[in-house]
Amino acid sequence: MTKQLMIYERAVPVSSDAHRDWSVQAGRDFSFASEINSVPLLAAEFAAAAGEHTIVFAGEGDAIFPSVILGQRDGQNAHVNAEGTWLSGYIPAFLRRYPFVFAGAEDTSNFTLCIDEEFDGFNKDGKGERLFDSAGERTEYLERMLKFTSDYQTQFNRTQMFAKRLADLDLLEPAQAQFRDAEGKQSSLTGFKTIKRDALRQLSGDTLAEMAKTDELELCYLHLHSLTNLPSMNQRLAQKAAA
Repeated sequence: MTKQLMIYERAVPVSSDAHRDWSVQAGRDFSFASEINSVPLLAAEFAAAAGEHTIVFAGEGDAIFPSVILGQRDGQNAHVNAEGTWLSGYIPAFLRRYPFVFAGAEDTSNFTLCIDEEFDGFNKDGKGERLFDSAGERTEYLERMLKFTSDYQTQFNRTQMFAKRLADLDLLEPAQAQFRDAEGKQSSLTGFKTIKRDALRQLSGDTLAEMAKTDELELCYLHLHSLTNLPSMNQRLAQKAAA
C-alpha cells in the first residue's frame, strides 16, 4: 500500500498576492491519481464507498487509517483510464479535495489552506474557477473549497479516533489480497489490515452497545461487506488491459 500524499508535488499556501490571477479547472481529469493503488477514506464515506470499493486499514500504530484499494500493485489504479477519466461511481473525498490540502504542525489546531501549484488544471488562462476576484477577495469557489477542506480535516480527526479504537480493542489483523490476471498469473497485495470478524463478535455487550451508539459498529460491518468488492476491481483491470 502506498503513501498517499505523493499526489501533491508542490503544495504552497493560497494567497491573494501569489494567486490573484490564477484559476483552477478540477473534477474532470484524474490523471494525477492514475498511479496510486490506494487512498485514505473517511469514516463518513464508508456507506457511499462500500458498495463498490474495498475498504481496508493501512499504517501502523497511531498512523492506522482506513483506505480503499484501487489497484493490484503499486503504480496501478483500476479506476482511472488513459484519458484520466474516473471509471467507477464513488470518488473518495481525498481525491475530490485535490489540488487543495490543509498544512499545519501536528501539535496545533491552526492549519493553512494550500494548493498544489504543479496541478495540471492550475492556470492563468481563466479556465475553470478563479481563486480571487479583481479586488483580491476570495471567490465563492475558494470559500467552498476552504469549507470542504476544513470539513475534511474535522472528519479526518474523527476517523483517526475510530481507527485507534479498533487498534486498542485488538480488532485488526494483517491481511492480503490475491489476484489472478487474464493470463492466469497470480499476484498478491499486502501491507494492510482487516477487522477480525470473530474478535468483533466476542466483544462485551457493553462495548458493542457503545459502538452501536456511535455508529462504529455499522462502520465495522460496512468494512467487512466491502471486502467482497475485490473481484469486481479485478474485472475492471482486465477490461482496461483489453481496451
